[in-house]
Amino acid sequence: MSPSSLPLTPPSAVVIFLLFLSSAALLCESRLSLDYYSKTCPSFTKIMQETITNKQITSPTTAAGTLRLLFHDCLPNGCDGSILISSTAFNKAERDADINLSLPGDPFDLIVRAKTALELACPNTVSCSDILAVAARDLVTMLGGPYYTVYLGRKDSRSSSASSIEGKLPKPTMGMSRLIDLFASSGFTVQEMVALSGAHTIGFSHCKEFSSNIGNDTHYNPRFAQALKQACADYPKNPTLSVFNDIMTPNKFDNLYYQNLPKGLGLLESDHGLYNDPRTRPFVELYAKDQNKFFQDFAKAMQKLSVYGIKTGRRGEIRRRCDAVN
Repeated sequence: MSPSSLPLTPPSAVVIFLLFLSSAALLCESRLSLDYYSKTCPSFTKIMQETITNKQITSPTTAAGTLRLLFHDCLPNGCDGSILISSTAFNKAERDADINLSLPGDPFDLIVRAKTALELACPNTVSCSDILAVAARDLVTMLGGPYYTVYLGRKDSRSSSASSIEGKLPKPTMGMSRLIDLFASSGFTVQEMVALSGAHTIGFSHCKEFSSNIGNDTHYNPRFAQALKQACADYPKNPTLSVFNDIMTPNKFDNLYYQNLPKGLGLLESDHGLYNDPRTRPFVELYAKDQNKFFQDFAKAMQKLSVYGIKTGRRGEIRRRCDAVN
């Protein structure tokens, strides 16, 4: 048979074949895995552990700040590192939205340090969103909390806009129905919301977030309310004044946050709401008496949060600097 008499492949078949190839490539490119960097950046885990440990030792509030940073990155529009991008003269980024202005500097510094070290070892390979997800998990574990697996392979967002997160993050003054609806809109159940609230077992809150409630909210333990008034007396002059979320074991990840709530030792209005609302109270009581159950449910909820709305494949990029798009 001569070449001219060979049957021609229909153009439609060629198109379908090419579509199949591109789809298969995208699927391979976008699949998350636990060993995503095992070949492309074998020192990833070692560099992350060293950077995280050094930062936490020198700045012990880094753990709580990093956990909060991950939450503020993931819940509004997915875990894509958009919270890390700095504003420019032409764009107000997420980190400068009013609700994010109280995010501390230490977790941002941690991500910059880790990214700098990783860029030296494996240039243009590890995403900022993966760095943040792993850092939050490792810091929780360092303070005695549960270990959970973090799948890797996220890509970073190419944009960040303060207006895009409006109404998508919980505020301490929100009522329980509003909080439940907010979490539900991102696919989280009431129980997952209560488990994630256990992150308040570490860290602190600024006086401005709760001081106006102290005299009006009867759910505060009277002696605790008096102590809070004294601690926050100068906050109008000094807005950096803050109080630990868990006054019993503020630097240990445990279930004492839940044990504090029935005693009137919750700090924020939303903390009291968890115990006083019949939809959330059973889970508060469950976690107060069973730390293992809290750890188990917190780990599952964090694993779910850390892959929420992620960008993979060509939908994102590997930023060379975490605070700026390429």
